[in-house]
Amino acid sequence: STDLTSTVGYDSIIQHLNDGRKNCKEFEDFLKERAIIEEKYGKELINLSKKKPCGQMELNTLKRSLDVFKQQIDNVGQGHIQLAQTLREEAKKMEDFREKQKLHRKKIELIMEAIHKNRNLQYKKTMEVTQMCCCFLPCGAIGDAIQPLLHFLVSPVFWQLFLKLAQTKSALEDTDRSYQQSVTTMEKIREEWQNEHIKACEFFETQECERINYFRNALWLHVNQLSLGCVQNDEKYEEIRKSLEMCSIEKDVDFFVNLRKTGSLAPAPVVYENYYNAQRNVTPAKSPVPVPISRRGPLPTPTSAPGEPDYATVDGYSLV
Repeated sequence: STDLTSTVGYDSIIQHLNDGRKNCKEFEDFLKERAIIEEKYGKELINLSKKKPCGQMELNTLKRSLDVFKQQIDNVGQGHIQLAQTLREEAKKMEDFREKQKLHRKKIELIMEAIHKNRNLQYKKTMEVTQMCCCFLPCGAIGDAIQPLLHFLVSPVFWQLFLKLAQTKSALEDTDRSYQQSVTTMEKIREEWQNEHIKACEFFETQECERINYFRNALWLHVNQLSLGCVQNDEKYEEIRKSLEMCSIEKDVDFFVNLRKTGSLAPAPVVYENYYNAQRNVTPAKSPVPVPISRRGPLPTPTSAPGEPDYATVDGYSLV
């Protein structure tokens, strides 16, 4: 500003820096809130995998797949809790960066406040001396005008006026010297203020560049952390898919049959015997011949009911 005592430009810079600090604080709070959500979600997943039954009566390969499924859900929950901790650490880094910039900027602001105060005081003092000089100028002009008549006037009143004029002229000269000193001092203070102002602006610009760069990198890192969490979750889900590929319908059915089987022979045929008339039993009863149980036919391939989504086929079997 052309006004020497104006701080409108400096105040605008400080306001912008404070707004940038506020933006960093908002992102910091965002990370903290996201950490709370991730931690709560992770704990809920862990509780779900541990406390909620999910096919606990299944046997053999499908049971193993379900065990892997629950274990990986637990791992996903642990991953979300770990992500929450990572987000809190990033929020703390943002807070430390923000406070560090605040402390550094505070030193510059104190210097600028002091030099502004000194500049304004000197400017006020210089203006006061200037006004005094303006008031004395008419007196000096009058003295110069009547000075040729002094040798013609010898009355006591004249000598009193002459003495007062001499005192006024001396005061005028003192005021003029004071005015010159004030202007010289003011100019030195102005140059010092201008140099400090330039240094402060350069420092604030450097801080703003650092803040934008740090903010951008923090946001980039946050997105990468979320992407990494998704990749890790997909790896855990891939373990579930691999386990399901190992699930065999025929093996599970055979496993159940072998586990619960009661024998391989069917009951013998029932033969009639006449206990009332023994002579009628002409043909001796033949020994019962065990009838082996015929092996069941091939297992049907599960198919989707009308209106239901199709399922992927693995090894000739339909799996979800």
